[in-house]
Amino acid sequence: MSVFSHPEYDDHEHVAFHQDPATGLKAIIAVHSTRLGPGLGGCRMWPYASDAEALTDVLRLSRGMTYKAALAGLPQGGGKSVILGDPRKHKTPELMRAMGRFVNKLGGAYIAAEDSGTSVADVRLMAEETAHVGGLADAQAQAAGRSGDPSPATAYGTFVGLKAAVKFQLGRTDLKGLKVAIQGVGNVGYRLAKYLHEAGAQLWVTDIHHPAVQRCVQEFGATAVSMERIFGLEVDVFAPCALGAILNDLTIPELKATVVAGAANNQLLRAGHGEELMQRGILYAPDYAINAGGIIEIFHETHGYDEAQAKAHLDRIGDTLTAIFQRARDEHRPTGAIADRMAEEIFRQ
Repeated sequence: MSVFSHPEYDDHEHVAFHQDPATGLKAIIAVHSTRLGPGLGGCRMWPYASDAEALTDVLRLSRGMTYKAALAGLPQGGGKSVILGDPRKHKTPELMRAMGRFVNKLGGAYIAAEDSGTSVADVRLMAEETAHVGGLADAQAQAAGRSGDPSPATAYGTFVGLKAAVKFQLGRTDLKGLKVAIQGVGNVGYRLAKYLHEAGAQLWVTDIHHPAVQRCVQEFGATAVSMERIFGLEVDVFAPCALGAILNDLTIPELKATVVAGAANNQLLRAGHGEELMQRGILYAPDYAINAGGIIEIFHETHGYDEAQAKAHLDRIGDTLTAIFQRARDEHRPTGAIADRMAEEIFRQ
Protein backbone atom coordinates (compact mmCIF):
# COMPACT_ATOMS: atom_id res chain seq x y z
CA MET A 1 0.00 0.00 0.00
CA SER A 2 1.81 3.09 -1.27
CA VAL A 3 1.34 6.35 0.61
CA PHE A 4 3.23 8.76 -1.64
CA SER A 5 1.23 7.79 -4.75
CA HIS A 6 -2.07 7.66 -2.88
CA PRO A 7 -4.66 9.99 -4.50
CA GLU A 8 -5.38 11.59 -1.11
CA TYR A 9 -1.72 12.18 -0.22
CA ASP A 10 -1.18 15.95 -0.21
CA ASP A 11 2.44 16.46 0.86
CA HIS A 12 1.58 15.21 4.35
CA GLU A 13 4.46 15.76 6.74
CA HIS A 14 4.08 12.45 8.56
CA VAL A 15 2.09 9.23 8.19
CA ALA A 16 2.64 6.56 10.85
CA PHE A 17 1.25 3.03 11.14
CA HIS A 18 1.15 1.15 14.42
CA GLN A 19 -0.13 -2.07 15.92
CA ASP A 20 -0.04 -3.43 19.45
CA PRO A 21 -0.68 -7.19 19.54
CA ALA A 22 -1.27 -7.20 23.29
CA THR A 23 -4.36 -4.95 23.00
CA GLY A 24 -5.31 -5.55 19.38
CA LEU A 25 -4.64 -1.93 18.44
CA LYS A 26 -4.21 -1.20 14.73
CA ALA A 27 -4.00 2.51 14.02
CA ILE A 28 -2.76 5.20 11.62
CA ILE A 29 -1.78 8.78 12.42
CA ALA A 30 -1.49 11.36 9.65
CA VAL A 31 -0.04 14.84 10.19
CA HIS A 32 -0.77 17.06 7.22
CA SER A 33 0.85 20.34 8.30
CA THR A 34 2.43 21.94 11.34
CA ARG A 35 3.23 25.30 9.74
CA LEU A 36 0.80 27.14 12.02
CA GLY A 37 1.25 24.85 15.01
CA PRO A 38 0.88 21.21 16.10
CA GLY A 39 -1.47 19.08 14.03
CA LEU A 40 -4.68 18.85 16.06
CA GLY A 41 -7.36 16.35 15.10
CA GLY A 42 -9.69 13.74 16.49
CA CYS A 43 -8.99 10.07 17.04
CA ARG A 44 -11.64 8.12 15.12
CA MET A 45 -12.45 4.44 15.75
CA TRP A 46 -14.37 2.77 12.95
CA PRO A 47 -14.88 -0.76 11.54
CA TYR A 48 -13.19 0.02 8.22
CA ALA A 49 -13.70 -2.54 5.48
CA SER A 50 -9.96 -2.51 4.70
CA ASP A 51 -6.64 -0.96 5.64
CA ALA A 52 -6.78 1.02 2.38
CA GLU A 53 -10.13 2.55 3.37
CA ALA A 54 -8.69 3.59 6.73
CA LEU A 55 -5.67 5.20 5.06
CA THR A 56 -7.89 7.13 2.66
CA ASP A 57 -9.96 8.41 5.56
CA VAL A 58 -7.05 9.54 7.71
CA LEU A 59 -5.31 11.31 4.81
CA ARG A 60 -8.48 13.19 3.83
CA LEU A 61 -9.41 14.06 7.39
CA SER A 62 -5.96 15.31 8.38
CA ARG A 63 -5.76 17.58 5.34
CA GLY A 64 -9.18 18.96 6.17
CA MET A 65 -8.04 19.79 9.70
CA THR A 66 -5.24 21.99 8.36
CA TYR A 67 -7.69 23.97 6.26
CA LYS A 68 -10.24 24.05 9.07
CA ALA A 69 -7.78 25.47 11.60
CA ALA A 70 -6.51 28.08 9.14
CA LEU A 71 -9.98 29.40 8.26
CA ALA A 72 -10.95 29.37 11.94
CA GLY A 73 -7.99 31.62 12.75
CA LEU A 74 -6.29 29.12 15.06
CA PRO A 75 -2.53 28.78 15.66
CA GLN A 76 -2.44 25.06 14.90
CA GLY A 77 -2.08 22.66 12.03
CA GLY A 78 -3.93 19.58 10.90
CA GLY A 79 -3.68 15.95 11.92
CA LYS A 80 -5.94 12.97 12.44
CA SER A 81 -5.77 9.39 13.68
CA VAL A 82 -7.90 6.33 13.00
CA ILE A 83 -8.23 3.09 14.94
CA LEU A 84 -9.38 0.10 12.91
CA GLY A 85 -12.14 -1.65 14.82
CA ASP A 86 -15.73 -1.53 16.00
CA PRO A 87 -15.90 0.79 19.04
CA ARG A 88 -18.92 -1.11 20.38
CA LYS A 89 -17.05 -4.43 20.29
CA HIS A 90 -13.31 -3.90 20.34
CA LYS A 91 -12.64 -0.77 22.40
CA THR A 92 -11.06 -1.35 25.82
CA PRO A 93 -9.24 0.88 28.31
CA GLU A 94 -6.02 -0.97 27.51
CA LEU A 95 -6.44 -0.30 23.78
CA MET A 96 -6.95 3.42 24.38
CA ARG A 97 -3.89 3.61 26.60
CA ALA A 98 -1.92 1.87 23.85
CA MET A 99 -3.19 4.53 21.45
CA GLY A 100 -1.91 7.17 23.86
CA ARG A 101 1.55 5.61 23.72
CA PHE A 102 1.39 5.68 19.92
CA VAL A 103 0.48 9.38 19.94
CA ASN A 104 3.33 10.06 22.34
CA LYS A 105 5.87 8.64 19.90
CA LEU A 106 5.25 11.56 17.56
CA GLY A 107 6.61 13.96 20.18
CA GLY A 108 3.84 16.55 20.00
CA ALA A 109 3.57 16.89 16.23
CA TYR A 110 0.07 15.45 16.60
CA ILE A 111 -2.50 16.30 19.29
CA ALA A 112 -5.38 13.85 19.63
CA ALA A 113 -8.97 14.61 20.60
CA GLU A 114 -12.39 12.96 20.69
CA ASP A 115 -14.03 11.91 17.41
CA SER A 116 -16.49 9.38 15.96
CA GLY A 117 -16.23 6.17 17.95
CA THR A 118 -14.27 7.74 20.80
CA SER A 119 -15.25 9.90 23.77
CA VAL A 120 -13.75 12.36 26.20
CA ALA A 121 -13.37 9.44 28.62
CA ASP A 122 -11.28 7.62 26.00
CA VAL A 123 -9.09 10.68 25.52
CA ARG A 124 -8.55 10.79 29.28
CA LEU A 125 -7.28 7.21 29.10
CA MET A 126 -4.89 8.25 26.34
CA ALA A 127 -3.78 11.15 28.53
CA GLU A 128 -2.46 8.63 31.05
CA GLU A 129 0.23 7.82 28.46
CA THR A 130 0.78 11.16 26.72
CA ALA A 131 0.43 14.89 27.28
CA HIS A 132 -0.37 15.39 23.59
CA VAL A 133 -4.16 15.40 23.77
CA GLY A 134 -6.80 18.12 23.45
CA GLY A 135 -10.44 18.37 24.36
CA LEU A 136 -9.83 17.95 28.07
CA ALA A 137 -11.17 21.07 29.73
CA ASP A 138 -8.73 22.88 32.00
CA ALA A 139 -9.72 23.87 35.54
CA GLN A 140 -11.11 27.22 34.43
CA ALA A 141 -13.22 25.62 31.69
CA GLN A 142 -14.49 22.95 34.06
CA ALA A 143 -15.52 25.65 36.53
CA ALA A 144 -17.56 27.18 33.69
CA GLY A 145 -19.34 23.86 33.22
CA ARG A 146 -17.37 22.66 30.19
CA SER A 147 -16.72 18.92 29.83
CA GLY A 148 -14.17 18.89 27.02
CA ASP A 149 -16.73 17.35 24.63
CA PRO A 150 -16.51 19.37 21.36
CA SER A 151 -19.87 18.11 20.03
CA PRO A 152 -22.03 20.95 21.41
CA ALA A 153 -19.77 23.59 19.92
CA THR A 154 -19.61 21.78 16.58
CA ALA A 155 -23.39 21.67 16.49
CA TYR A 156 -23.73 25.35 17.42
CA GLY A 157 -21.18 26.41 14.81
CA THR A 158 -22.97 24.33 12.19
CA PHE A 159 -26.26 25.99 13.14
CA VAL A 160 -24.63 29.42 12.77
CA GLY A 161 -23.24 28.43 9.38
CA LEU A 162 -26.55 26.97 8.22
CA LYS A 163 -28.30 30.23 9.05
CA ALA A 164 -25.68 32.16 7.06
CA ALA A 165 -26.18 29.86 4.07
CA VAL A 166 -29.97 30.16 4.23
CA LYS A 167 -29.72 33.95 4.39
CA PHE A 168 -27.32 34.10 1.44
CA GLN A 169 -29.16 31.60 -0.78
CA LEU A 170 -32.79 32.10 0.20
CA GLY A 171 -32.75 35.63 1.59
CA ARG A 172 -34.30 34.42 4.83
CA THR A 173 -33.32 35.79 8.22
CA ASP A 174 -35.50 33.40 10.22
CA LEU A 175 -35.88 29.63 10.04
CA LYS A 176 -39.57 29.28 10.90
CA GLY A 177 -41.06 26.68 8.59
CA LEU A 178 -37.70 25.96 6.94
CA LYS A 179 -37.56 22.35 5.74
CA VAL A 180 -34.35 20.56 6.71
CA ALA A 181 -33.27 16.96 6.09
CA ILE A 182 -30.60 15.78 8.53
CA GLN A 183 -28.52 12.73 7.68
CA GLY A 184 -27.07 11.43 10.95
CA VAL A 185 -28.42 12.45 14.35
CA GLY A 186 -25.64 11.39 16.69
CA ASN A 187 -23.96 13.75 19.15
CA VAL A 188 -23.71 16.63 16.68
CA GLY A 189 -26.72 15.94 14.45
CA TYR A 190 -29.05 15.62 17.43
CA ARG A 191 -27.94 18.97 18.86
CA LEU A 192 -28.26 20.61 15.44
CA ALA A 193 -31.80 19.22 15.22
CA LYS A 194 -32.55 20.76 18.62
CA TYR A 195 -31.35 24.20 17.53
CA LEU A 196 -33.37 23.97 14.32
CA HIS A 197 -36.49 22.79 16.12
CA GLU A 198 -36.25 25.65 18.59
CA ALA A 199 -35.94 28.05 15.62
CA GLY A 200 -39.16 26.69 14.12
CA ALA A 201 -37.77 24.49 11.34
CA GLN A 202 -39.46 21.31 10.09
CA LEU A 203 -37.20 18.26 10.29
CA TRP A 204 -36.71 14.98 8.44
CA VAL A 205 -34.07 12.69 9.96
CA THR A 206 -32.27 9.43 9.31
CA ASP A 207 -29.50 7.46 11.00
CA ILE A 208 -28.12 3.91 10.99
CA HIS A 209 -28.88 3.86 14.74
CA HIS A 210 -32.66 3.63 15.00
CA PRO A 211 -32.99 4.85 18.64
CA ALA A 212 -31.29 8.12 17.64
CA VAL A 213 -33.96 8.68 14.99
CA GLN A 214 -36.77 7.89 17.40
CA ARG A 215 -35.37 10.37 19.92
CA CYS A 216 -35.68 13.18 17.35
CA VAL A 217 -39.16 12.06 16.37
CA GLN A 218 -40.32 12.14 19.98
CA GLU A 219 -38.55 15.32 21.09
CA PHE A 220 -38.72 17.48 17.96
CA GLY A 221 -41.65 16.10 15.99
CA ALA A 222 -39.23 15.11 13.22
CA THR A 223 -40.26 12.77 10.42
CA ALA A 224 -38.22 9.58 10.19
CA VAL A 225 -37.09 8.50 6.73
CA SER A 226 -34.84 5.78 5.36
CA MET A 227 -31.17 6.30 4.55
CA GLU A 228 -31.99 5.92 0.86
CA ARG A 229 -34.78 8.55 0.80
CA ILE A 230 -33.01 11.34 2.70
CA PHE A 231 -31.31 12.76 -0.41
CA GLY A 232 -34.40 13.21 -2.58
CA LEU A 233 -36.75 14.97 -0.18
CA GLU A 234 -38.50 18.22 -1.14
CA VAL A 235 -36.67 20.34 1.43
CA ASP A 236 -34.78 23.64 1.58
CA VAL A 237 -31.63 22.35 3.28
CA PHE A 238 -29.81 19.03 3.26
CA ALA A 239 -27.62 18.71 6.38
CA PRO A 240 -25.16 15.78 6.21
CA CYS A 241 -23.96 15.01 9.75
CA ALA A 242 -22.64 11.45 9.40
CA LEU A 243 -19.55 10.14 7.59
CA GLY A 244 -18.05 11.64 4.46
CA ALA A 245 -18.12 11.15 0.67
CA ILE A 246 -21.92 11.22 0.59
CA LEU A 247 -22.12 13.91 -2.12
CA ASN A 248 -21.26 11.92 -5.23
CA ASP A 249 -22.39 10.89 -8.71
CA LEU A 250 -25.34 8.93 -7.31
CA THR A 251 -26.64 11.29 -4.64
CA ILE A 252 -26.18 14.77 -6.10
CA PRO A 253 -28.71 14.23 -8.93
CA GLU A 254 -31.28 13.27 -6.27
CA LEU A 255 -30.97 16.51 -4.28
CA LYS A 256 -33.91 18.88 -4.35
CA ALA A 257 -32.55 21.10 -1.58
CA THR A 258 -30.87 24.33 -2.69
CA VAL A 259 -28.58 24.49 0.36
CA VAL A 260 -26.17 21.83 1.64
CA ALA A 261 -24.99 22.72 5.14
CA GLY A 262 -24.01 20.03 7.62
CA ALA A 263 -21.38 18.92 10.09
CA ALA A 264 -19.94 15.85 8.35
CA ASN A 265 -16.29 15.88 7.29
CA ASN A 266 -15.24 15.39 3.64
CA GLN A 267 -18.77 15.53 2.28
CA LEU A 268 -17.66 15.65 -1.36
CA LEU A 269 -16.42 12.36 -2.79
CA ARG A 270 -14.08 14.42 -4.98
CA ALA A 271 -13.49 18.11 -5.54
CA GLY A 272 -15.29 18.05 -8.89
CA HIS A 273 -18.56 17.41 -7.12
CA GLY A 274 -18.40 20.97 -5.81
CA GLU A 275 -18.55 22.18 -9.41
CA GLU A 276 -21.57 19.96 -10.04
CA LEU A 277 -23.40 21.38 -7.02
CA MET A 278 -22.71 24.91 -8.27
CA GLN A 279 -23.98 24.07 -11.76
CA ARG A 280 -27.19 22.74 -10.24
CA GLY A 281 -27.71 25.97 -8.30
CA ILE A 282 -27.05 24.35 -4.92
CA LEU A 283 -25.13 26.40 -2.37
CA TYR A 284 -22.60 24.20 -0.58
CA ALA A 285 -21.19 25.26 2.80
CA PRO A 286 -17.65 23.79 2.75
CA ASP A 287 -17.51 21.21 5.51
CA TYR A 288 -14.31 22.28 7.22
CA ALA A 289 -15.54 25.87 7.37
CA ILE A 290 -18.97 25.14 8.84
CA ASN A 291 -17.96 22.38 11.28
CA ALA A 292 -15.00 24.19 12.89
CA GLY A 293 -16.83 24.75 16.18
CA GLY A 294 -15.24 21.75 17.85
CA ILE A 295 -11.63 22.78 17.34
CA ILE A 296 -12.48 26.37 18.25
CA GLU A 297 -13.96 25.17 21.52
CA ILE A 298 -10.99 22.89 22.23
CA PHE A 299 -8.62 25.81 21.71
CA HIS A 300 -10.51 28.05 24.14
CA GLU A 301 -10.93 25.29 26.73
CA THR A 302 -7.19 24.72 26.85
CA HIS A 303 -6.09 28.36 26.73
CA GLY A 304 -7.97 29.94 29.63
CA TYR A 305 -11.67 29.65 28.98
CA ASP A 306 -13.78 32.77 28.53
CA GLU A 307 -17.36 31.96 27.54
CA ALA A 308 -18.04 35.26 25.77
CA GLN A 309 -14.84 35.07 23.74
CA ALA A 310 -15.49 31.45 22.78
CA LYS A 311 -19.04 32.20 21.63
CA ALA A 312 -17.90 35.24 19.66
CA HIS A 313 -15.33 33.05 17.91
CA LEU A 314 -17.99 30.46 17.08
CA ASP A 315 -20.32 33.15 15.73
CA ARG A 316 -17.61 34.24 13.27
CA ILE A 317 -18.18 30.95 11.39
CA GLY A 318 -21.18 32.66 9.79
CA ASP A 319 -19.06 35.62 8.67
CA THR A 320 -16.41 33.31 7.22
CA LEU A 321 -18.99 31.38 5.22
CA THR A 322 -20.63 34.53 3.93
CA ALA A 323 -17.25 35.75 2.69
CA ILE A 324 -16.73 32.40 0.94
CA PHE A 325 -20.18 32.51 -0.66
CA GLN A 326 -19.75 36.08 -1.91
CA ARG A 327 -16.30 35.45 -3.34
CA ALA A 328 -17.53 32.28 -5.04
CA ARG A 329 -20.41 34.17 -6.62
CA ASP A 330 -18.17 37.01 -7.74
CA GLU A 331 -15.61 34.65 -9.28
CA HIS A 332 -18.13 32.07 -10.56
CA ARG A 333 -16.25 29.30 -8.82
CA PRO A 334 -17.30 26.49 -6.45
CA THR A 335 -17.41 27.43 -2.78
CA GLY A 336 -15.05 24.58 -1.88
CA ALA A 337 -12.38 25.88 -4.25
CA ILE A 338 -12.72 29.37 -2.77
CA ALA A 339 -12.48 28.02 0.79
CA ASP A 340 -9.34 26.09 -0.15
CA ARG A 341 -7.73 29.20 -1.59
CA MET A 342 -8.61 31.32 1.42
CA ALA A 343 -7.17 28.73 3.79
CA GLU A 344 -4.00 28.31 1.72
CA GLU A 345 -3.49 32.06 1.73
CA ILE A 346 -3.19 31.71 5.50
CA PHE A 347 -1.16 28.55 6.13
CA ARG A 348 1.09 28.67 3.04
CA GLN A 349 2.08 32.32 3.23
